[in-house]
Parts: sequence; structure tokens; C-alpha cells
Amino acid sequence: MEIGLVNGVAYLLAYLIGSVSFAVLVSRTMGLADPRSYGSGNPGATNVLRSGNKAAALATLLGDAAKGWVAVAVAQRAGPQWGLDWGLDATSVALVGLFAFLGHLFPVFLKFRGGKGVATAAGVLLGLNLWLGLGTLATWLLIAAFFRLSSLAAIISAVFAPFWAWLLFGRQPVVLIVAVIGVLLIARHRANLAKLIAGTEGRIGEKKASDPGPSPAGEG
Repeated sequence: MEIGLVNGVAYLLAYLIGSVSFAVLVSRTMGLADPRSYGSGNPGATNVLRSGNKAAALATLLGDAAKGWVAVAVAQRAGPQWGLDWGLDATSVALVGLFAFLGHLFPVFLKFRGGKGVATAAGVLLGLNLWLGLGTLATWLLIAAFFRLSSLAAIISAVFAPFWAWLLFGRQPVVLIVAVIGVLLIARHRANLAKLIAGTEGRIGEKKASDPGPSPAGEG
């Protein structure tokens, strides 16, 4: 199989993996309302937390992060078996991660209306390099702990991620790919940015009075 075709298949598979929405799957499994029907309408862990079910939010967070990590890990480890030594090609692996991230943002299974990608991006970065992922996560946790604003933490982490990548990889294409992920993350948070400026952005764990609680199975 030619390298170009192998790359194309890998990117497509990564996109399909990223398209799996754990927010929707977990909510259905646990009998909760569809996360697209309340709060921000975003199929992600932060919005699932507004249902009041912390276990569902945690499962969503881990699932969305895992799919980003799995896509990268498979590219790194299974690539040589298909005749392409991706273990030594950081650019190819990073592109696989980018496509998994794009799958979460624009999932084919949800009519291309996906989440904001924070957890999936974290999984991708952890897969690319442990220290890159941990540095970005530490940035998110620090901002989130002080301000309890998930969107602010995501935006600042997206700004710093390429910097951490540059420290680890130097002037390599992977840094540009991480920067693209960061720009897309910020773009997905543009509405949140406007709310942050206006001082109306909801804080982590905050449940709006108009938000519904968990609903019986089948109603979401």
C-alpha cells in the first residue's frame, strides 16, 4: 500500500474516532437529557456537568480525551505494521491527532455540530508527548482552579500549548499543527470570549435556573 494512501486511511479513521460523541453516548446510557438540549448546547463534559451528574461529566471527559489519545497511539504503534514508520514521523502522527480533533469539532454522526474540543485536544497532546500534554493540562488546571471558568482556562491553554510544543520539539512542523489546534480551540470559544468580556460567563459546576436536570431515559 502506498504511503499516501496509508496516510489518507489513517486520517479518515482518526476523524471517525473523533466523531464519536461521548457526551451524547454517556447521557443516553445514563438516562440523562441530550446535552445539546440544555445549557450551552455543547456536547461536552462541562455542559454535561450542568445536568447535575458528576459521574456522567467525568465519563464524558475521559471518553473524549481517550479518543484523541487512542488515535495518536495507534498511529505511533501500528504504523510500522502497515509499512510506514510513523513512530519516527512526528508530523504524520500530529496530523492524525489533528484529524481526530476535527472529528470532535465537526462529527459526521452529529451533522457536523460537535463540541469545543478541550478534552480531545488534551488527549491528542498527551499522545504526542507526555510533557506537552501535562504542561497544557497544568495550565488549564491552574486557571480553572483560580477563576472556575472552563472557557478562560481553555483559551489560555490553547495559547500556551504551541509554546510548550516549541520548547519540546524546536522548529518542527508538529509545533505548527499544535498551533492550528490551539487556534481552532479559541475559535470554538469565541462566544464564550464575548461572555467573559461581558462578565456573564457561567462558572464550572454552575447550574443555570433554566437548565433541566436529569431526565428519564428516552426523553433526551
